[in-house]
Amino acid sequence: MYKALKTIVRTLIPNKLFFKLEPTFRDIHYSLSYKGDNFKCTICEKPLKAFIPFGGYDKICPSCGSLSRDRRLWQIIERDYTNFNPTILDFSPSRALYRKLKAFRRFRKIEYITTDLSGNFLADRQYNITDINVEDEAFDVILCYHVLEHIIEDTTAMKELYRILKPNGTCLIQTPFKEGDIYEDYSIISPEDRLKHFGQDDHVRVYSVEGLSQRLQAAGFNVNPLSFEEADDNLHGFANQETVLVCRKGVS
Repeated sequence: MYKALKTIVRTLIPNKLFFKLEPTFRDIHYSLSYKGDNFKCTICEKPLKAFIPFGGYDKICPSCGSLSRDRRLWQIIERDYTNFNPTILDFSPSRALYRKLKAFRRFRKIEYITTDLSGNFLADRQYNITDINVEDEAFDVILCYHVLEHIIEDTTAMKELYRILKPNGTCLIQTPFKEGDIYEDYSIISPEDRLKHFGQDDHVRVYSVEGLSQRLQAAGFNVNPLSFEEADDNLHGFANQETVLVCRKGVS
């Protein structure tokens, strides 16, 4: 129901107008139907009666629209990367996280830059991840969430991420994961076949944690997989099991 309604709204309303009106619509929806004391979103910090089930596996915050992975990512950023004044680059950002970090700049000296080529995300730039028009060692933190599985030349993208990261900087990376080896087949090109093989019609592979870590290490990164498993109460609506790759650039 939620997914169908969202599709109708996004079809009828242009992106720029939708992005502008979305916070107001969500705030009304939250106040009328979801205000409560059972859960709490880490991003908007609103107390919730419930999260909105999505896709049979995820939970959306009715107030800010964050997915479970967005709420986890903000928890990591707030804990580890806001105690200094980082320069952050975010690829195809979550709208909830975009608004949070743009607002957060008022209190901390964070430079937060976003980029997207598709036009489907709130973005300041249009960088091609395989040829990023940025000088070397420009960013303290790079957020690359659910991006690499869309990129055929993924190893080139990883080298670019490494190039623009400052020494001792961190790139936080996540994709959908499977067990075993990476599954990719570049002869699969139709949206229907990609949906069948890779789980989404614009994905070109499915990584494993081990396989993606090995490719990132080959690009120069030191990779530390962070794994999370939630308690039964799951106050913040996280995924029950989740892995984030913390990729660091050592000093040469």
